[in-house]
Amino acid sequence: MSNPATATEHAVIKTSYGEMEIAFWPEVAPKTVENFKKLAREGFYDGTAFHRIIKGFMIQGGCPNTKKGATGMPGTGDPGYKVKAEFNAKPHIRGVISMARSSHPDSAGCQFFIVHGDARFLDKQYTAFGQLVKGDDVLEKIANVPTNASGGEKSTPVERIAVESVKIV
Repeated sequence: MSNPATATEHAVIKTSYGEMEIAFWPEVAPKTVENFKKLAREGFYDGTAFHRIIKGFMIQGGCPNTKKGATGMPGTGDPGYKVKAEFNAKPHIRGVISMARSSHPDSAGCQFFIVHGDARFLDKQYTAFGQLVKGDDVLEKIANVPTNASGGEKSTPVERIAVESVKIV
């Protein structure tokens, strides 16, 4: 059972395009929420970037390989561990934050995405753990950044979209 105070905490994601605020869903994804908050409090996300954008689908960030000076390929980094999936009935609709993962269900660690359009085909296959409560205009601006092809998918932003900080408030 989660602590009621947990549900009132939000994440403020400060980007080079403005701020977005996320309300968490600890009732459906308690371990995922706690992991995200732990990483945010440690400053793990500070200095990363949104490295994958597909307008009408989602914006993805949270990879440590997007920090300046990092040598790994963006989109392949993790915190050194994995988090067991907490699939739930929350729909992947605009503004929902969910954990990115590889093909293995329990492969999420730190990378997340915020849904820009309707992505209901991801329901019960990815761990949705919160909802945008402020900053829909920022989501829209980021989703509209032009992208180039990288690895066959036209989803790499042409400019760096910095995640300056993620604070738990």
